[in-house]
Amino acid sequence: MNASRLAPPKPTVKVADEVWIATALLHQEFATAPDFPIEAIVKRAEREAIAGALRPGVYVHVLQHCVANRPPDPGRYRMLFETAPGRRRLFRPGDPYNLKRDGSKVLPVAEEMPKGYESLLDWYASWASNPGASIQTEDPLMRMARIGKHIWQDEDPDEYIKQLREGWE
Repeated sequence: MNASRLAPPKPTVKVADEVWIATALLHQEFATAPDFPIEAIVKRAEREAIAGALRPGVYVHVLQHCVANRPPDPGRYRMLFETAPGRRRLFRPGDPYNLKRDGSKVLPVAEEMPKGYESLLDWYASWASNPGASIQTEDPLMRMARIGKHIWQDEDPDEYIKQLREGWE
């Protein structure tokens, strides 16, 4: 067979690992940023060109397949965490996640890390165990439980309702 017609060798790095690496690099570069827009992660993956060129699956992995707190469809990875619509950060142990993703991959396998990126796993171990490394995302239900709490701060709730109903017939 003609050598010029041979397809280039298939990249050995998994798309999910490529997404994790790009996100980890952003966290290192912008240490005070709590999260990143989806587009920034995709652009960082493109800039790194770990697989030679940006693969079409990178975007959908950042959007859905790698996101721990989204329903799996079909990817079940827990490598990223959605902090707000369109924003992601690396998943940390203790982050809430969709239970259908339980037991799924959180980190690249050390032996499968591309050359030059191996140190990211050690960096991650330190980053993930330091809650002050980035702003933790508050559970939205816990935040909602406090809404309006200030109304009752100095009053008895029953008295407050009684005052609201004064003048009703």
